[in-house]
Amino acid sequence: MKNTVKMFVLGVLGLLSAGLILSGCKSGPELTQANAQALIQAKYDQSPAVGINIAVDEKGLKTGVDSNYWARTKLFPNRYWADFTLTPEGKKVVKLASGGDAIQWRPENAGDRNFSVVIVTLATHPLKVHDVGDPQDEVGGTKSVSFVESPSLDGVPNPLQSISAGPGNKLSNRHIATFVVDGGAWKLQSIN
Repeated sequence: MKNTVKMFVLGVLGLLSAGLILSGCKSGPELTQANAQALIQAKYDQSPAVGINIAVDEKGLKTGVDSNYWARTKLFPNRYWADFTLTPEGKKVVKLASGGDAIQWRPENAGDRNFSVVIVTLATHPLKVHDVGDPQDEVGGTKSVSFVESPSLDGVPNPLQSISAGPGNKLSNRHIATFVVDGGAWKLQSIN
């Protein structure tokens, strides 16, 4: 009787071992950070380029005037409100998030250094992927990877790059990409 139980236990262990080996053979190829980054970047490269939102503070406003992107067209009696109109040169590189061609500069008081307006660059390129994390196993055989996306500033004029480096601008964002095995290879499923 003891030999029968031992044989039964060994048989079950053998079947479990074989099952684990076979299930390991059915899993997809390894997903590395480099593979994940390449798949995400390929998705971004296929997507249409989008404008970059840039908050323009008082220093950025002066940079735009010095770069001939906009010019002051009206100064209000309180001497800190003003209207600035996009110049022909400015219309080539930016548009206003509010529409039109007039920046309405309306800080709360003369000492308000936090006021800003949003402009959108016209010279845009696909987003760039960097700081890709290690792939993590998820439920259902999927994997997830955290990463940072940043706009490419290639071709954006230096004055706009300078303005975009100012306070209030957060050009990079962290996201999570989910991958699934499709046809024996990893495929990008979604980006959140």
